[in-house]
Amino acid sequence: MPSLPSIQRAVQLVAPDELVLNAEKPVFKPGPHQFLCEVVVVGLCFSDLKLLKQFSSHVRKSEIVGGIEPSVLEGFPGYVPGEKPAVPGHEPVVRIVAVGAGVRRFKPGERYFIQADWRWLRTAASNGAFGYNVEGALQEYVLLDERIVVSPDGETMLLPAPAGDRSAAAYGLVEPWACVENSYRVAERRQLTPGGRLLVVADSTPDIEKLRRLLDSGPRPARMTWVSSRLSVPAHWPVPAERANTLAETQGDPYDDVIYYGHEADMVEKLFARTANHGLLMLILGGSRFGRPVNTALGAVHYRGVRIAGTRTHDPAEALKSVPETGELRPNDRVHVIGAGGPMGVMHVVRGICQGVVGLTMVAADLSNARLAALDLVAKPKARHHGVKYESYNSTKGPRPGPYDYTVVMAPVPALVAGAVAASAPRGIINIFAGIPVDKSGPVDLDAYVERQLYFIGTSGSVMDDMRAVLSKVEAGSLDTNVSVAAISGLDGAVDGIRAVEAQSVAGKIMVYPGCKGLPLTRLEDLPRTLPAVASRLADGVWTKAAEDALLAGFGAKA
Repeated sequence: MPSLPSIQRAVQLVAPDELVLNAEKPVFKPGPHQFLCEVVVVGLCFSDLKLLKQFSSHVRKSEIVGGIEPSVLEGFPGYVPGEKPAVPGHEPVVRIVAVGAGVRRFKPGERYFIQADWRWLRTAASNGAFGYNVEGALQEYVLLDERIVVSPDGETMLLPAPAGDRSAAAYGLVEPWACVENSYRVAERRQLTPGGRLLVVADSTPDIEKLRRLLDSGPRPARMTWVSSRLSVPAHWPVPAERANTLAETQGDPYDDVIYYGHEADMVEKLFARTANHGLLMLILGGSRFGRPVNTALGAVHYRGVRIAGTRTHDPAEALKSVPETGELRPNDRVHVIGAGGPMGVMHVVRGICQGVVGLTMVAADLSNARLAALDLVAKPKARHHGVKYESYNSTKGPRPGPYDYTVVMAPVPALVAGAVAASAPRGIINIFAGIPVDKSGPVDLDAYVERQLYFIGTSGSVMDDMRAVLSKVEAGSLDTNVSVAAISGLDGAVDGIRAVEAQSVAGKIMVYPGCKGLPLTRLEDLPRTLPAVASRLADGVWTKAAEDALLAGFGAKA
């Protein structure tokens, strides 16, 4: 094993909103199944800010309760659930420098970027993740365990980032771009869960034959709970059913599918808690209306994958028809990206423009003229090239009138989701991309939502297929992820970088190079003054491999 330092510098989150730069954090020596990586570069993410604010209450900072033998976690010092200090940073490129004797799939000298979302490692409400309950990459060295980063089906969460004609930053940015990709590629369920648990709450009289037809025409649940104070379970029912007089009488796990007949807003607000992760809540109004905004579990849409579909008819099959096959943009969509000037907003705008969707209109909104100007420099020429109508506006002067066929909400503000409902065209999709905390709700006009057959999509993280999809675009030259880079830093400026993400003062991604000791947070536009040798290697202001090489060479760091 090569000679390694015993201590290192690392950014640690030690309590809610309390970041420190620890200059004496131990460098963990790898055990038999572990391997040590030197961090080449890591991107800062808005999700780091969520962890900053929520700390131990974040769904991915809680203990891992399934998917791996507890003894593996007990012997892994990088496992930091609950109140243990966390090292953020889940968008890195790393180089392996030492491996334990039992490691089989990884070798010293190899470079990788990481899929940070480890979904088979279950927590109480989410899953394990690199940079959350496992230490991330805002440090010089990070320890990983082969038994943790390889899924039960043998798929590794590390993808090769070979040295070549692309910057390490370009590979590190695949992960955030993959999160954007996932929100469009996600497959939506348009039927009842086969073998699942179905809850039917009948505050109004259901059309029994239409409900029976739904159960007979597609996948059936294994069991059904029928809640009504006055209506018995219909005779000769196609699935085993039990009756409860009130919702409070229902017991056990939440339900995979919930069908609500009625118009009582108070009841709907209770039903979100009875809807399982990735469950579908169907609102069957039968011509009635709620008559007031309904406090809607928007955080559950994003983090728990809860979905809401509705119809003004008496037929639940009509509600299912409002569910799109995927979250993808559609021909002739008028797209509204709210918070488009932020790092992830830029990705949504650029991806949409470059996706090749016929007749697309892209409307970008942001609070900052500076961020909009930076976005325009990237988006306008791409829009001209792809034949997309593009416009941007400062939303402090009021919203740009709809209607919009597709809305992307990039700030975790429930009021923005409510506004998106008001501005949506019929069959509109509203992508709740910003991570509204899982337990947060907000008032939504569900009458308009149901009448126009709107649909909320929300995703968190990405899967390996999304990473591969983005990587293939990068390698084919159809996507340059470097366009996202707006500033660079060493660990010395990383805390300032996180605060800049919080203040939304940098119009793009901040890339941290831990090997560049003494490098403060530096915007690319300031490089001609501070690092002219690096600035001279930008391409029309865009980060490049040549610029990265010059930066690393100037600080004596390794690529």
